[in-house]
Amino acid sequence: MPAAPVATAATANNPSAEVSEAITRRSASNLALAFVALDRPRRRAMNTLYAFCREVDDVADEEMSPVETRRAELEGWREDVRAACEGGAPLKPVVRELQPVIEKYGLKFHLFDELLRGLETDLEQDRCESFEELDLYCHRVASVVGLLSIEIFGYRNAGCQEYAVELGRALQLTNILRDVGNDAERGRIYFPHEAMEQFGVDPRSVLASKYSTAFHNLAAEVAVRARGHYQKAATLLPDEDRHSMVAAECMGAVYWRLLRQMEQAKFRVFDSTPMRLSRPRKLAIVLAVWLRSFTASTAPNYGRD
Repeated sequence: MPAAPVATAATANNPSAEVSEAITRRSASNLALAFVALDRPRRRAMNTLYAFCREVDDVADEEMSPVETRRAELEGWREDVRAACEGGAPLKPVVRELQPVIEKYGLKFHLFDELLRGLETDLEQDRCESFEELDLYCHRVASVVGLLSIEIFGYRNAGCQEYAVELGRALQLTNILRDVGNDAERGRIYFPHEAMEQFGVDPRSVLASKYSTAFHNLAAEVAVRARGHYQKAATLLPDEDRHSMVAAECMGAVYWRLLRQMEQAKFRVFDSTPMRLSRPRKLAIVLAVWLRSFTASTAPNYGRD
């Protein structure tokens, strides 16, 4: 039987996780929007986990900072979250707020470590060679967050872990498609080099934000792979955990609609108008998924047209 959580400075001094909630409020993330489907304790826990992910992602993305500085900062976050997981005294405010969440829900250090390894990849390379390499990246920066999240959501069937892995990959591939233009402005391309060669896409054209038939075909291939992960996730979600996974299902439904929107727009992701869903539409999707979670319906919220 696991030991009872030990009281720490984090639990005593940061019961409301104010820093984390402020970070989440500043973000217009689809993930944060899905948290409204959770009860208050889990919503606060997810706000805190999200704030940690946001902070470390911002470190990796800070282009004005030298790579070695960012690498050292990420290592500092690694040691701080290690301290939180081992019952020590973390120094960073967000990690201090995260510590009681780690204790309450049994979050494991190796998952935080994997997330940080994924972000460190962005410091070391701005291209990937193969879909296998891209899959590993997606696992580390997205599926791992899903595996942490489902511990907070609570589940009865261990099959939820495979579900989280597949859904995380689907969401990340959707993100990659949406953000091609922004990433190109930073000199970064997530499409695998081997796939770009296969479809005849010159990396220089992507960096120059040039749309072409070849680019469309490459993006469509990435979308097919994303669809496959959505479909696997929909199949893997255990019936007994459909209600507890409502926030994850909200995320899946919102990102699925975004993928469909990009498909319908022929992947014109370089246009000046960002590829986004309106907030009212996202709220409508979240509400529909939340209401469906109270019924016996097993119809998937995504993965089919």
